[in-house]
Amino acid sequence: MAASINSSPVPRERDLLGQAIVVIGGSSGIGLETARLARGRGADIILTARDPDRLHRVGLELGASIAAFDATDFGRLGRFFGALPAPVDHLLLTVPGPCRALPEEFDPDAARRDLDARLLLPLQVARHASGTVRPGGTLLFLGAAARRSTAAGLAFTAALTAALTAMTKSLALQIAPVRVNLIAAGLAGPPSPARIAALVVHLMTNTAITGATIDIDGGQPDPVPG
Repeated sequence: MAASINSSPVPRERDLLGQAIVVIGGSSGIGLETARLARGRGADIILTARDPDRLHRVGLELGASIAAFDATDFGRLGRFFGALPAPVDHLLLTVPGPCRALPEEFDPDAARRDLDARLLLPLQVARHASGTVRPGGTLLFLGAAARRSTAAGLAFTAALTAALTAMTKSLALQIAPVRVNLIAAGLAGPPSPARIAALVVHLMTNTAITGATIDIDGGQPDPVPG
């Protein structure tokens, strides 16, 4: 007996058709690769980044809506969310890569900027996501796997990354039914941005995963200390 047309699965290459995705930090690297992949699968894309020129070029490439601002300006971030015309289906926040500093080089001002970018920004985004992302949608954080590293100079970054892991698990309960996950990209020889982007999109479409931290390092060890 032939299957009903209505029971046919959505083809994978169009499984984001009609969905809206916000990428904060989407003008380069993994954020950009995720936007390209999601656009190819039918999603409507909204991109933010600091560099207006680069963001403009990417917006033209993808036919995306764009907003150029520094996401750690939390007032401006709030205005961005308040100006969205409708709820979105998924939201990806990219955070900076590891910042090395030996104890004798530790800069409190730089540490405060790291705290803003790696921990307070995700909290702010989660606060807005609870009213912006549709039920069953996804909030994804993209960070570093420094929580497992013993490399010199990564103590503060490792602490913040471990805190983000714990926060992800807690937020998955607090803002459910929005799903919350963290991808922790390895420090040494990580998979290419395109491969990590594929994992991001998988987590957007797999409704069984929430509260998880997924380490992705291509099987490579962390750097040798020193």
